[in-house]
Parts: sequence; C-alpha cells; structure tokens
Amino acid sequence: MAQNFTDKSRRNDRLAEILIRIGGLFVIVSVVWILVMISRVALPLFYPPSAKIAATVKVAAAISSGKVLAIGSEENQQGAFLLDESGTFHFFKLADGSLSASIKAPAVPTGATRLAAVEYLGKSACNLLWDNGAISSVAVALTSAKAKDGTITLTHDVSVKEDIAFAATSGVVQSFARPIEGKGAVRIDRLSGDRLRVSHQLVEKDLLGTEKRTDTSADLTDPLPGRLSAVTVDAKGHYLYAGTDTGWLLRWDISEAGTIKLLESTPASDNHKAITSLTLVLGDVSLAVGDAGGALTTWFPIKVAGSGEDRRLTRIHTLRANTGATAFIIASPRDKTLYSGDSDTIHVDHMTSERNLLTIKPPAAVTHTALSPKGNSLAALDSSGTLTVWKMAIPHPEISFGTLFGKVWYEGYDKPEYSWQSSAANDDFEPKMSLVPLVFGTIKATLCAMLFAVPLALLAALYTSQFMSPKLKGRIKPVVEIMAAIPSVVIGFLAGLWLAPLIDKSILSVFMSIVIVPLMLLVTIFLWKRIKTASPLQKVTRGHEFIAMIPVVILGIYLAFLLSGVAETTLFAGDFKQWLFSTLGIRYDQRNSIIIAIALGFAVIPIIFTIAEDALSNVPRNLTAASLALGASRWQTAWRVVLPSALPGVFSAVMIGFGRAIGETMIVLMATGNTPILSWSLFNGLRSLSANIAVEIPEAPLNSSLYRVLFLSAVLLFIFTFIINTGAEALRQRFRKKYGRY
Repeated sequence: MAQNFTDKSRRNDRLAEILIRIGGLFVIVSVVWILVMISRVALPLFYPPSAKIAATVKVAAAISSGKVLAIGSEENQQGAFLLDESGTFHFFKLADGSLSASIKAPAVPTGATRLAAVEYLGKSACNLLWDNGAISSVAVALTSAKAKDGTITLTHDVSVKEDIAFAATSGVVQSFARPIEGKGAVRIDRLSGDRLRVSHQLVEKDLLGTEKRTDTSADLTDPLPGRLSAVTVDAKGHYLYAGTDTGWLLRWDISEAGTIKLLESTPASDNHKAITSLTLVLGDVSLAVGDAGGALTTWFPIKVAGSGEDRRLTRIHTLRANTGATAFIIASPRDKTLYSGDSDTIHVDHMTSERNLLTIKPPAAVTHTALSPKGNSLAALDSSGTLTVWKMAIPHPEISFGTLFGKVWYEGYDKPEYSWQSSAANDDFEPKMSLVPLVFGTIKATLCAMLFAVPLALLAALYTSQFMSPKLKGRIKPVVEIMAAIPSVVIGFLAGLWLAPLIDKSILSVFMSIVIVPLMLLVTIFLWKRIKTASPLQKVTRGHEFIAMIPVVILGIYLAFLLSGVAETTLFAGDFKQWLFSTLGIRYDQRNSIIIAIALGFAVIPIIFTIAEDALSNVPRNLTAASLALGASRWQTAWRVVLPSALPGVFSAVMIGFGRAIGETMIVLMATGNTPILSWSLFNGLRSLSANIAVEIPEAPLNSSLYRVLFLSAVLLFIFTFIINTGAEALRQRFRKKYGRY
C-alpha cells in the first residue's frame, strides 16, 4: 500500500513538473510573440523610402506650338500635362504617351499673345504672366480612372480663377500673385534693373453690399547688397523674400497696401555664393535657400539676443548639398519634404529630420520638375524632351533616431528642444514626436511612486512580521492585500478629482506634516523607551504599538494644519504657490508629481508589502532565537539578522512593485496633467509612455507615423521591463548565493 502511494505521488510530481514546464514555455512563447507583433508595426518607421519610375514618355514631338514653361502630373501616375508658351495645356496618357487633349488657357487678357512665365503652385493652380505684363490665374483639374477592362480614362479641365487678375504692365521680368482672403489680391513684380514693385487690389463692401476697389502700388527703394538672383513670396502675400548674387538674403513686410518695409538682410551663403533658388516650405514659416555652391539650408525667424520682440531669420537646418548649383527647390504640399537638385540629380530631403531620403538620377539634364497635388508623384522633363514620372513612396520622412531621441529645432521655437506634440488644428503642422519627454515622465512617475511606497511597505512588512501580535497580523495583512484588488481607474479617479484639489488647498500643510509627524513619532518613541519594561502599559501594548501611534499621527497632522497658515502668512506673503512662481520661477500644477507619488504609491504598496512580509516571516525562527539569546534586541535582530536573510525576497518585492509602477496607465493618466515636459519639479505634471499610448492611440490614423511611434513606445516599455526584470533576477541570485536562502 505504501509503495503504491509513493509511486502515485511520484507520477503526480512528474506530471506537475511537465505541466509547469509547458506552462512556462507557453508564457515565454507568448511574451516573445507579443514583442514580435508590436515590433512588426513599429519597424516600418525605419524602412528606406523608394522612387519607382512609373512612366517615361517622349513628348517633344507632340508639341510644336512653342517652348514648355511648366509641367504637372496626377496622383495615380496615369496622366500628365505640359504648358507651352502659347498658353496651351497638353494632356498626355502616360501608359502609351498618347496626347489626350490640348486646351487653350481661358480668358486670355486683351493684347496678350504668348506666355512670358508661369508660376505653378503645385496644387492644381497656375499663375500665368503674359507677354504684355498681364496676369491671369487658372485651375488645372487632372484625374484618372481605371475601368474594369483595364483601360485608363483621363478627365481634364482648365478653368479660370476669378480671385486673381491683373492688367498689363511693362518691364516685368518675373511676377507673383496672391489672393488676400476677402480683401482682393496682391501682385509682386520683379522689374528690369533689379527693381521690385508691389501692387494691391483691395476690394471693400459697404453696408449696402456695394464693392469699392482701391489700387495701390509701391516700388522698392532700399539699396540692395548685390544683384537680385532669386525672389519668392509667401502664400498669403505678407512677406517678400529675395536673394542676391553676393549671397545675401532679404525679407520685406508687404502686408500693408502701399508700403514695402525691409525687415532684415543677412548673409545666407558661405563664401558669398549667389542665391539661386528660394522656396517656402509647407506652412510658409520656413524658407528653403539654395546657392550656387549646391548648398541647401532652411531658415525661419526666431528671437535673438538684443532684438527685443523682433524675430530674425536664422539658419536652422542644413540639408544634403547638391553637386552643382541648386537650380530648383520644390516643397511638398503634404509635409516638410523638399525636392532640390541641379541639372543632373534630384535630392529628396526632409527638413525636420534632416534626412536625405532619396537621390534620383534622371536620364538627361532636367529642365522642369513638378509634384502632384498629393506629393506622391514626381514629374521631370529633360533636355531631350522626355517626360519621366516617378511614383514616390516616402511613408515616414519625419521619423529618425534624431527626432525620436535627440533635440530638434522645430518651427517657431527659439532653440532645439525635446518635444511631443502629435497633432494640431492646421494641415501644415510640423509633428513633434520626441520620446524623451515620455521616457522621462515614465521614470519620474515610477521614482516618485517608489520613494513614497518602498519605505512604507518595507517598514510595515518588517513590523508586521517581527513585532505585531499574530492575532492582529491575521487581520491587518488580509486588509492590505485586499487593497491590491482596488481597480487602478478608481484610484486614478479619486486622485484626480478628490486628492488633487485637497492637496492644492493645503500644499503647505502636506510639507509641514512630512516634518512634524516623523518628529513627533521620534519623540514619542524616545519617551516610550524610558518607560520600564515591566510597566502595565508596556504589557498591554506589546504587539499593538502602532495603534498607540495613531493619535500621535493625527495630532501631528492637526498641528501641521494649524502652523501652515501662520507660516504661509509670515514666510510666504500669504500665498505659497504665488511665492514659488515669483521667487523660484516654479509653476504649481494641481495634478502634479506629488499626486502621482501618493496615488501610484498606494497601488504599489500592497504588492511590495505582501511579498516582503512573506519573505521576512519565512526566515527560520532559530536564527531570531539565537540572536535574541545572544542579547540582541528585537529591533537589532530584525534589522541585522532577519532583513539580510530575507534580502532576496525583499528585493524581489521591490522590483515587482517597480515593474507594476513603470507600466501603470490609468492612475498616471488621470492623476497628472499629461504634460510632456522635462522637469524634476514635484509641482509639475508629466506624461508617461503608457499614458501617452492610451491618450493618442484612439485618434491615430492606421499605419500613420503617430500610430507606429506609439507601437514603438510599447516596444520601449517592453524592453524597459525586460531589462529591469533581468537585472533584478541577476541580483536576486547573487543575494541568494550570498545569504544561502530564497
């Protein structure tokens, strides 16, 4: 009978061992699978861009009406158009190179015969400068559709834009025209002899709806540091930029009718090389500058020392240089990508990340280039009359290790900074996706919580296991363990809506309590030790000492509340938070790191307490008995015998609590202001990686840069947890070898 029982036990043990190993292996496989899945979503952030030739068409023979002045293509790489000097738009099917239609520009100004220049705005709009100096504007619509049988149908149209129309004027070399929203239009002419003229057509309506038109013009009178070599204007017609053949960059304010105000002039090219190309980047804040040496830089105005509130153009980003002179710069209509090049090469760079995305080698010298309205198609016409169209695949140009983990100089900022701001109200927004503030916020929240939770949990575990009576311990420990079952969303809700306003009203009382309560406890303990061991009070309270300390704690908090009012009046001019801001420059946020330390610490304490108390209670009693027999006090035994023996288990408790805190989401989300800032101040909020994922993921477009960066954040959290757990296990094994237990 005994042998059968032994054999059955061994079989059960082997079965349990097999099940445990299978379960452990399943856990490992599941964890690795999760890491692989989230990494697969994040990895495309770092895939290289590509440009694939979609079509190559010989178009020179199809155009006999004159010189080509502008080109364009549509998003699907199925159609393209050329505009010649006769004012005719020629639409081509890229599949076979056949001419689909030729449409004459409508509403040709009186007296105009041929086009002198074209300003292709890249969003299906062209401003046409005619040979008599008149300006008209047209919208070009070109779309393609694919039928079920595979045939491609092009739909094309050229229509007049009524908001821009200027009469003839003489001596115009280059011209720009911009609509002024609800007020008319402005025209900027580059005249012969390096002269500039700004003309406004202002339209006002009176109360009866009658329109009143006012025409004003002003000529440039400022002396120039060289001959004009490049000119451009922003989309709203507020600022005029010009470059000279001596490498100087100038900026004028032309927003007021009848005035041209020179704002600044600055050397923009090394070795005084001529400025050959100027283009405003999407948003009209940054200016891309190319020179005769092939350099490509971007500039935007910032506040500089000694300029007061004025902003000065400053070189911010230096992108990859071209081999020859920078002949053209095209700004993407969708992001901060720039297409630049000389006659032989086209470079694609992103301004914010300073990445050289692509280098394209056309078959011959390029004469004209253009982007489709969505920026996913690049067309180039070379000197041999061949039109080449590339399909551009640049999914995440703004992402690089530099933008994720380094300081970046963003538009409108006065210096490079770590910043997280994933969205804004306008389409020309520059995404700011630095993970540094989020990593910092995660570490800060975890450290604050651990500084609050670890001393309380470990001291409570030490007292419970070594000093508390068994009967009281049997009641207290389950209560603390039940605290771990409180949902984190409930803790975050209470912290954000109840605790934060409460501490906001009595922040000075909290700080004074931190000093007064421990001081009163130390005084009480000192007096307590003076009581004889055999006194009745000592016998009654043995194992229940903490109950006797509760009135002391309450009294200390009450005294702190009373003294805080006096201290705030006498030391801080009646307002502690205002004193913080005016004297130390520290702004107090209601939901700050103090709130997160208390709330997150409250969630972590039960885990640390339970595991640490079990480790301390499992220290063999013969060790404590031997220590007490040698004359050591109970405290000396607990501190020098029990705690070192249980150190592996205690350390595991702390690290498990650390892992719980670093991945917490709802408490951090609800108890802080979710401000992604870099500040160690306890009075500021923060944003952690986990809280940021919870906030951003519902609104992140599928497979967008933001969507993938959030998955990258999850990968970082996974890696942090893995490193912490691995390091903790290594230290635990070291402690285990040293102390021979656990």
